[in-house]
Amino acid sequence: MVYSAFLEREKSKSELKEELDTLEIQLFRMQNNIKEVAKDSEIISIDQAKDDNWVVIYADREKDLFQLMLHDCTKPFRGKWDSAIQAEYKDAHTLHIADIKGENNQGYGSVLMKHLKDVARDENIQYITGDIAERDADHFERLEYFYKKHYFDVKINYKEKCGEIIWNDG
Repeated sequence: MVYSAFLEREKSKSELKEELDTLEIQLFRMQNNIKEVAKDSEIISIDQAKDDNWVVIYADREKDLFQLMLHDCTKPFRGKWDSAIQAEYKDAHTLHIADIKGENNQGYGSVLMKHLKDVARDENIQYITGDIAERDADHFERLEYFYKKHYFDVKINYKEKCGEIIWNDG
């Protein structure tokens, strides 16, 4: 019984070759994508998103504004990000999320949030805050799940259709 379950999980040579080819293509694209991204942005990291796809995380900074972006290495970089977190430095201890944009359910938001927290820690920023706006009312539950998964305190006023989030690295 255990052995048959093992055999079911064992991959065929063709499946392994396909995975290896896919990985090789992603690594080749990652190398090229990093070269292209680095021309205009600060490379933060590389990571894996949902389905183990490799992604490049990069940032643009302007005075008090900060945008953390992600590009999926399953395709060439053509100057556009796949997902982004826009934030603003409120003071020396607080980074405020203005917006999160991109495709849903790809794991991109989680990868970006992990790296946003890393940036905050590297810069000794204790708090990450954000507002939940009325325009998000149709997906409050999804937002609440997402932020709680990333250890934010989430307060949503369903009647007023607004809310706030706060992450404390203390």
